[in-house]
Amino acid sequence: MKTTPEHDERIARMTFASVYPHYVTKVERKGRTKEELHQVIEWLTGFDDRTLQQFIDEKATFETFFESASLNPNAGLITGAICGYRVEDIENPLTKHVRYLDKLVDELAKGRKMEKILRTA
Repeated sequence: MKTTPEHDERIARMTFASVYPHYVTKVERKGRTKEELHQVIEWLTGFDDRTLQQFIDEKATFETFFESASLNPNAGLITGAICGYRVEDIENPLTKHVRYLDKLVDELAKGRKMEKILRTA
């Protein structure tokens, strides 16, 4: 699926720190924990708690965040719709990575089992 250049640019410029509190609120409101959220983020990006906090403190953009990430080799197994887009059809790599994260957070908030969220081949 084609996103507009403006959409991709807006996502690239958004800071991880501005979105992170919304992720926490979303999962905690549904009975999940911040620790589970961090486990999901670490699975996708390789970032531990300390590194996540550094990105938050530095107000790093999603562009910087994902440039520094070691994306999980199984991230391509993340499929489905998020924000009106099918993640597997998104062409822009950065936008796709951000939507991967959004999809995982959604699945966590919906009560999906951790073994299913943390995909294996």
